[in-house]
Amino acid sequence: MWISRMRLTRAALLVVTAVALFWASSASALLLGEFTRFQHCPRANAEVQKCLYMVGDSGSLTLGSRIIPIDNSIAFQGGIGSPGSGISQFYGATSGATLSKTPQPMPGGLAGLVPPETAPWLVTSLEAFFVENMLTGVNATLELAGSESSIEVGELHLYEAEGIALKLPVKVHLENPFLGKACYIGSSSSPLVWELITGTTSPEEPNEPISGTPGTTELLEEEEIREQDGVELVDNKWAAPKAHGCGGGLGFLVDPIVNEQLGTTSAGHNSVELEGATSVATVEDVNSHDD
Repeated sequence: MWISRMRLTRAALLVVTAVALFWASSASALLLGEFTRFQHCPRANAEVQKCLYMVGDSGSLTLGSRIIPIDNSIAFQGGIGSPGSGISQFYGATSGATLSKTPQPMPGGLAGLVPPETAPWLVTSLEAFFVENMLTGVNATLELAGSESSIEVGELHLYEAEGIALKLPVKVHLENPFLGKACYIGSSSSPLVWELITGTTSPEEPNEPISGTPGTTELLEEEEIREQDGVELVDNKWAAPKAHGCGGGLGFLVDPIVNEQLGTTSAGHNSVELEGATSVATVEDVNSHDD
């Protein structure tokens, strides 16, 4: 079922992208057809050999005791260089949107994250204010942490289900008026480092191995685009630092409560599963479809 939803979502994303590009500045050439998805590939960089576009349409993120479903599509895009020993250097998207900041609703919202019965009086009073005003929803948004140059791509590993397909440093932004504007798990200096694979993981206990899949190959635009449908990227070996910056000036009170409700985020207690599709094309082929 999620594969059908993935196709519809991906088609919608391409339509939105095409409309946005139509109204964009005419200073840069537009790409046509299925190549529209590579519009922000850094093709001008001579080191870039291929363009990459990935969409995660479903899956889940587990942080300690909290499971956050991936209900809204996350896009990842850019360029990759020579594979070398199997791992390619990654180059960020020209738009600056290498990883889309897509909010994911957090089950339980604020009431589930900061329970009044265990919070200090001041925090309880403030939370009650937000609850009474129906501002209880919490969104978890993935953001790139650190430099784009720290990202690594193993294209062949993706297809063969052996080795790391995507090494991605991220941080999780917990968004809610009560939590303030700077409530994060992870940071640029201390990121969550995901080593996503399409094979089977070897995590620390109590986590158990989980498996991804390379999906199925479909060749588009006269076989110039290789698209993998039904890709599942997984990793449950990573650790996460404690939450910080929550509650604004009350961080010294709110941070510990958020961390308590998340439970331990040490290795063996977290996981990420992303399901969607990946598209790859050579820069030469992409350039040949400039308008």
